[in-house]
This record gives sequence, structure tokens and C-alpha cells, in this order.
Amino acid sequence: MVEKISGSDAVLKVLEQWGVKHIYGLPGGSFDSTMNAIYHQKGKIKYIQVRHEEAGAIAASATAKLTGKVGVCFGSAGPGAVHLLNGLYDAKSDGVPVVALVAQVPTNRMNMDFFQAMDEEPIFDDVAVWNRTAMTAEALPRMTDEAIRQAYMKHGVAVLTIPKDLGWTEIDDTYQPNVKSQQIPVEVPDKAAISKAVQLIKTAKAPMIYFGIGARDAADELKQAAEKFKMPLVSSVLAKGILPDDYPAYLGSTGRVAPKPGVEVGFSTDLILWVGNDVPFSIFLFNKHAKVIQIDIESEKLGKRRHNDVSILADSKAALTAIIKAGDARQPSAFYQAALADKQNWNDWQDSFKNADELPIRPEPIFDVLNKTASDQAIFAVDVGNVDINFERLLNMRGHQKWATSGIYATMGFALPASIAAKLEFPDRDVYSLSGDGGFAMLMEEVMVQVKYGLPITNIIFSNETLGYIQAEQTDDTHQPLSGVELPDTNWAEVTKGMGAISYTVRTKDDMQRALNAAKGTDKPVVIDVKLTHKMPLTTQHMFIDPTWQDQDKVAEFIQKYDAQALKPFSYFLDEAKHRQPQLNA
Repeated sequence: MVEKISGSDAVLKVLEQWGVKHIYGLPGGSFDSTMNAIYHQKGKIKYIQVRHEEAGAIAASATAKLTGKVGVCFGSAGPGAVHLLNGLYDAKSDGVPVVALVAQVPTNRMNMDFFQAMDEEPIFDDVAVWNRTAMTAEALPRMTDEAIRQAYMKHGVAVLTIPKDLGWTEIDDTYQPNVKSQQIPVEVPDKAAISKAVQLIKTAKAPMIYFGIGARDAADELKQAAEKFKMPLVSSVLAKGILPDDYPAYLGSTGRVAPKPGVEVGFSTDLILWVGNDVPFSIFLFNKHAKVIQIDIESEKLGKRRHNDVSILADSKAALTAIIKAGDARQPSAFYQAALADKQNWNDWQDSFKNADELPIRPEPIFDVLNKTASDQAIFAVDVGNVDINFERLLNMRGHQKWATSGIYATMGFALPASIAAKLEFPDRDVYSLSGDGGFAMLMEEVMVQVKYGLPITNIIFSNETLGYIQAEQTDDTHQPLSGVELPDTNWAEVTKGMGAISYTVRTKDDMQRALNAAKGTDKPVVIDVKLTHKMPLTTQHMFIDPTWQDQDKVAEFIQKYDAQALKPFSYFLDEAKHRQPQLNA
């Protein structure tokens, strides 16, 4: 006789067969049938009770970002479903697979203006790559399987809505998902396109590589291309960590949050080898006359951000390998040498503040301690705002370290839920959440989740009593009076101590070292409230640092404002390199 199983138990069984380890959410009456299944299968999938459904969706998105595997969250009918949207949009924007289980009132109460009942499918139409409501209990396991497949295939959010009564209904336990059928498509690079690319690299005077997260599996090939063709490397923000930050030819990311060298070379290049990158801001970040060779596994990305001279539809690793084999080695150009010198100057300038004793404390001493204390296996969950700028510039990623943030969607409040996902997926690694006081306040209740599940996460808050990123926009972009950015001075150590965390207030570098040492010696969540300088990070978007073509008074004002006396513009290093190699007048 065929065994029976409830519709919701069948859903959980399919998730488990696909390798799902955790499911995030907050119960509601409409989700009771699936909560019952979660209880039944608690030995196979661990349920994590978040304090807000948004946090559950963010944790699911972070799971996908950190592991490459589908993340799963749920919400009850009505308000619970709506609360999921912010985290789901993060997953959509950064193109990671997430499945959201959404509760619905029983079928005999649907479309009757019932308590918490609403037409949920239209709400998720924009955020989801697949969005369906189950009409029979028998369909639930197959629909769950399809939701996971669609999330993987289309790199996005799949939403399965489950009416409460269907979750209770008994069905035959016969469905078997074909999990092993999942394959990653690999395009073979076109030989003619490779030949054209090699010719462009050969004749370029100032070529560079611009790579994104699509090159995550091609770190060795990126290095080989940079070394053979003498091309400096610049990444998207999210691609930080693919190469170690101390790799000489890697200049960091580009854009507003980036270090100075990556920003400068983009406007001086004449050829960009564009690898696995779909950053919206890319249209503003490079010399508009530069030629482009673009590599991407998805054809719709080719030429999406700017005109291409050569388009290569292929996996990054395969395409770079083909280019490396086909091309001739280049000698270091003045452009290449200047790029490396520019990076060294930037690093020296940042290092000069590592032991600065000004109060409130600068970020450099804090990150110096963090760099020396975090292990080579550390994972960083990074919020949105000035904390992104300081992380991109000051955290020296190395070894097997990982990190995640809300990239394209850029939602504040990301770090705390993401750190929970990180610690659950990688329990043996040291995990840090990094937040400004604005972002921390948004989902700070998730510290209680860390306490509830005994997760020894180190949460660092950079408190400067302002929405710093927005303050800089109002000051530098729109030149308006500061409006709505001020935040109250809050004793976060006391607040989170009441939640059950071990908490510290940090005002000096020694304070930070003591707090991190203590964090390593406990099995409880730790909150470190750093009372940070009110000074803004150096702006690379509105940089006045080159007196050869910029207004002298503005240059002097900029240098004074950002303590940038030791910084030199890229043009300085380019002139130096040309004088050393007059034959390479590039």
C-alpha cells in the first residue's frame, strides 16, 4: 500500500532532497499546516525563527550568495507575505536563487474578503521568476521541485503560495525529484571572437581587466591574463575577494565606494577586457572612447551596459584560457607601471592612519585590528552605507574569506540576518556583521535570534550618528542642506546587552583589540559599538586631486578636508613611468 503524507510534509521532503538545510520565517495561523511539517521534519531541515520576515528573506538571500545553493524563507498570509518583499528584491537584484513559501487562507475562504486574505500572486509578480499558487495538494511536491529548478535556472526568486487546507491534505508519498539532473551550461568560446580579442589586446596602449562575480571561478585565469598581457585588474564591488587584496595588479573595485586607484585607471584606459560583469553604474566609470571585449555566459548581458567591440559568449574561465593561449605576452607599459605605483601610494596613505590617535576614532585603526584578528576563514556580512566604503578600501581579504552584502538593491539592515545565515551554513568559521548605526537599527532585533540559537557572531557597529552615505550625497552630489540624516547617540552596548549579547563600547584601537580578543573567547554573540569619527570617507566620485587640470583652490580644499597631502594623482605616476621608459610613450 502506498504511504500517505501531508501536502506540506511533501513540500519539506522535496526541499530536503534538494539539500536545503535551513528555512527562515515567522509563524502565522495561515501557515500552521506547514509549521506542522517543519516540526515533523526538524531532524532534516532546521527551522530558524527570525524576529521579522524581512530578516528571513535576507538570510535566505545571503545563504544563496555565500553557498551558491538555494535559500528558503516563508511568510504567513497577508502581512507576513508582504514583509518578505524587501529580502526577496535583494535576491532578485543580485541574481541568486531563493524559494519563498507563502501562506494563503484555506481555499474555501479565498476571494471572500476573509481575515488576512489577499490576492498574493500579483504582489510577487515583479520580484519572482516563477510565481504560482497551488490548486491541489497533489500538486505541491511537483510545484516545489519546479520552484527550485526555476530559481536555479533563472537566478532569482521562486514563490510558491500554499493554501492552509492543502498543507493538511493527505496525498500519496510517491514523488521523487530528479535533483541530479541540474546542469550548468558552458558555452565554448568562438574562435573568431577570441582572435579579434587577442588583436585588440596586442595593439592597445592602456588595456585593463574589469571583472565581476561572473569570474568567481576564474581567479587563476584573471591572474594569468594580467601577468601575460600586463593589464591592471579592477573589479565590481561584489567581486571583491575573488583575488586577494594584496595581489599587486589588483587595484580594488571602482565606483563611489571604491579605492582611488581603481577609479582613476578606468578613465585612462583605451581597452577593457570586461569579464562576467553587469554593474549598472559601469556606464559612468570608464573612458567612453575605450574599446570593450566582453565575456559573459548569458547572451542578454552582452552589450547591455555599453557598446562592445568583441562579444564572447562563454564561461569566464574558458574564454580567458582561450585568450591567454592565443595571445602574445606584452611588456609592461607606462600605464601598467603607473597603475601599480598608484595602488602603492594609496595603500601607504591608508596605512599612515593605522595608529592615528584622533577621537572619535578613524576607521583605519579599527580595520587594522580586524584584519589582524580575523582568520583566513572569516566571513563578513556587510551592511549598506559608509560601512561599504570602509570595507571595500580597508578590509584586506585573503585566504578563504567570504563576504556578502546587498549589492544592486542595497537595502540597509542586511548585515545581521546575513551573519546568521553565514554562521549556520559555516559553523566552524568566525563570522562578523559590519553595520552603521543606521543599518543596525533597522533589524537589530535579530541579535535575539543569534542569542536564541547560540550563534557566536561578532557584530560591529560603526556609530557616527548620521546616515553617512546619504549625508555625503546631500553634501557632494546635490549641494543641499543636510536633511533627515541625523541619528541619536545610542548606547548600543546597553541595548543589546538586554537582548542577551555580550557587548562592548569601543573608543580606541586598544579597546577594539580587547573586544575582539574577548569575542574569540566566548560562545555567545558579541556586539561591539565603535564610536566612529564624524568625518566622511574620501570621495572618489568628486575627487579634486590633480592640479595639472583641476582648479587649484578646489584641489587644496579637497586635500585639506580628507588629510590627503600624501596622495598623488594617477597622472603623476604615468608621467614618472613615461620618463623611465621613453620608448613606451603610451
